[in-house]
Amino acid sequence: MTDNNNLPVFSVLPKHVGFIMDGNGRWAKNKGLPRSEGHKAGAKTFRKIGEYAADLGIEVVTFYAFSTENWKRPEAEVNAIMELFGDYLNEVIDRIRENEEKGIRLKFIGDRKGISPELLNLMDYTEMLTKNKSRITLNIAINYGGRHEIASAVKVIAEKTEKGEISPEDIDENMISEYLYTKGQPDPDLIIRPSGEFRTSNFLTWQGAYSELWFSDVLWPDFTEENFNEALRAYENRNRRFGGV
Repeated sequence: MTDNNNLPVFSVLPKHVGFIMDGNGRWAKNKGLPRSEGHKAGAKTFRKIGEYAADLGIEVVTFYAFSTENWKRPEAEVNAIMELFGDYLNEVIDRIRENEEKGIRLKFIGDRKGISPELLNLMDYTEMLTKNKSRITLNIAINYGGRHEIASAVKVIAEKTEKGEISPEDIDENMISEYLYTKGQPDPDLIIRPSGEFRTSNFLTWQGAYSELWFSDVLWPDFTEENFNEALRAYENRNRRFGGV
């Protein structure tokens, strides 16, 4: 945990921040390293930024770790990412007492089909171990796609409507939100994408309708607390009208 006396002060702080963790492969390539080394470096940044967000008092941070489209990557790279994910979960379990003071709740969002039973067991166990933590919620989006999430929610609502459990007249935006992975959480106020790309890539498609966007040329493994502060300062100065004047 960071010494709170050294933390910057913001007049406005987002409740929920989304991160599109991009640039791991390019970071590794620039250094002449295998892409897997870029993902390892990116995982360290994930830990650092997640803990820093907790120190700042942000309620929810969602990290885009693995998309539904990422399965198209080379098998060796996919396997390396999943192995790294498993190592992280085992580390959380092994250091659970040490992590008590951090107060971090872990939640995994995305389609669990296609993920190995071993990883699913680790995900379930980690969620159970941290479910009562309330300092910050870290959503890890794995096998996640925004359009897929919306389609899945609509399918469940359609099935319940067919059974007569839901009336078509009752279907509204609030109901759809209740069937998304982020049920009960505030929508992201700010979405940050490093690496020089200017798109949201199917990330929190429904929830991010009114999110402020902040882009940076910094590759994710090089993303620092200072870069995060820069994004938060930009957010602090945005005028969020939500369609009003």
